[in-house]
Amino acid sequence: MQAIRSILVVIEPQHAESLALKRAKLIAGVTQSHLHLLVCDDSEDHSGHLRHLCNALLQDGYSVSAQQAWRGSMHETVSHAQQSEGCGLVIKQHRPDNPLKKALLTPDDWKLLRYCPSPVLLVKTLTPWVSGNVLAAVDVGNIDGDHRALHNLIIDHGYDLANLAKAELHVLSAHPAPMLTAVDPTFQLRDTIEERYRQECMVFQQTYDIDDAHLHIAEGPADVLIPQYAHELHAAVTVIGTVARTGFSGALIGNTAEVILDALESDVLVLKPESIIEHLEQRLAEG
Repeated sequence: MQAIRSILVVIEPQHAESLALKRAKLIAGVTQSHLHLLVCDDSEDHSGHLRHLCNALLQDGYSVSAQQAWRGSMHETVSHAQQSEGCGLVIKQHRPDNPLKKALLTPDDWKLLRYCPSPVLLVKTLTPWVSGNVLAAVDVGNIDGDHRALHNLIIDHGYDLANLAKAELHVLSAHPAPMLTAVDPTFQLRDTIEERYRQECMVFQQTYDIDDAHLHIAEGPADVLIPQYAHELHAAVTVIGTVARTGFSGALIGNTAEVILDALESDVLVLKPESIIEHLEQRLAEG
């Protein structure tokens, strides 16, 4: 997070208060990042609104630029602007979709999480970050190369956010319930599952300097446990990641991030490993 030099902020002129811009100012105030404001629209001229926002930000000492663009969809517009401006983070306010609409159409924010190469921070609440809690969700049971790289990303960004907001970092790892049909006997008994995860967590704690009070190990599906612990900890922001499960053909994000998006009561930062980022950047370059 400290290495980010430019932040893309999605501006929605139809909404008076921009939670995304509020979070962007907090981060830029610490990292001295440049702010690039983007309106995704081709039906109305918003240059006056952008000019007003830029002038206010310049007066407050921020480095800022702005544009209005449209490339057929919100996620394509944001992704192309992120690439052309070299932004290391995209911030957008998330608004829950109508359940019926969500059942028929893939929500725009889901597509943004799937296809945007950079980390995406979806802002949901007015909850102050300062002196609060940051929750980082990892899968300690997966220790392959992609997951280890993703663990590094998640914990590094979690610590960065905690330092930025003078908050405390908590880490959650979910493990599966016993399955009598599991091929690996380890996953057939609750005691053996817990023992395996606790052994993995001891190594994890030593690697990332996380004490017992800030590490939470729980049995159950991640899409249930992450919102539950975010609520119990009053987390201001939750950091999650994804690795590709079926190759890169669809560049699909693991749907945990999508499923929990509306259930979470916190802001959410979604990260991808370098392998997926490279594929998405290539897709945009070819498009």
